[in-house]
Amino acid sequence: MFAVTATQTDPDNPLAGLTLGEHPDPKAPEGWTTVSVRAAALNHHDLWTLKGVGIRQDRLPIVLGCDAAGVDEDGNEVIVHSVIGEGPDETLDPRRSLLSEVHDGTFAERVAVPRRNLVPKPAALSFEEAACLPTAWLTAYRMLFDKAGLQPGSTVLVQGAGGGVATALIALGRAGGYRVWVTSRSPEKRERALQLGADRAFEPGARLPERVDAVMETVGQATWDHSLKSLRPGGRIVVSGATSGAVPPADLNRVFFLQLSVIGSTMGTRDQLQRLAVFLEQTGVRPLIDRTLPLTQARDGFAAMAEGELFGKIVFTLDK
Repeated sequence: MFAVTATQTDPDNPLAGLTLGEHPDPKAPEGWTTVSVRAAALNHHDLWTLKGVGIRQDRLPIVLGCDAAGVDEDGNEVIVHSVIGEGPDETLDPRRSLLSEVHDGTFAERVAVPRRNLVPKPAALSFEEAACLPTAWLTAYRMLFDKAGLQPGSTVLVQGAGGGVATALIALGRAGGYRVWVTSRSPEKRERALQLGADRAFEPGARLPERVDAVMETVGQATWDHSLKSLRPGGRIVVSGATSGAVPPADLNRVFFLQLSVIGSTMGTRDQLQRLAVFLEQTGVRPLIDRTLPLTQARDGFAAMAEGELFGKIVFTLDK
């Protein structure tokens, strides 16, 4: 089958290890099944794998990709939950992994996954839209509706508008009844964030009209000081990543007066993914897709992500 794999890692030139071509068909062990992939979404996790982050060299070559929507062996349209783990909350399993870390991922014609990892795809969602949900949109859903502890009408600051999680936070926050403020270095991305549903858009580090109830923090070192200064006493910073660096400055005087919620990079549970799919079906909210490319042109998508030339998700499609 055709697949996109990581055959080597290089922190300075990650695309050097990106290989497109034939790969052995997946073998489904007991309790697993095979899904024919119709669409798969690109995440920073895939780029980090090519840089050597979170992957053991003895796992190479490995098929990249966490997210997918497709058709299972029984002909059902499904969304693939990419957290491989046990227990009622698989994200808390100390032995958990994501597709493309231990097992081959979704950037292929077919992918093997545990049967418990399949979620019905609502008919109202296209395969391309559904493929965006398992990582970025599920992370945003968990940040807002599970970890932030907010009531409708609260004000949320989203640091670094433009990426998959940030655009999901804007759309979901708007649908959830929050007042959403965003920051971005790019005037174009600030304008697009407003078009997507943000109430206000600011330059990074700007003094806000008032302090916010919660900050959604995915940037890290570059925005941490601003996040602390922008939060009301007793507010909450929800952290799901640190794309600009993981060693933010400490301001202990401020930290004592806030709540910190760290969800890591394990998104959410299968049940939360199913609720997210229903939420989108009921509200009409849809993932913002920056571009759709055939899987054979995956290198173009990786290059765009590496350069930061995107607003929303990059999705790869496969022929039926």
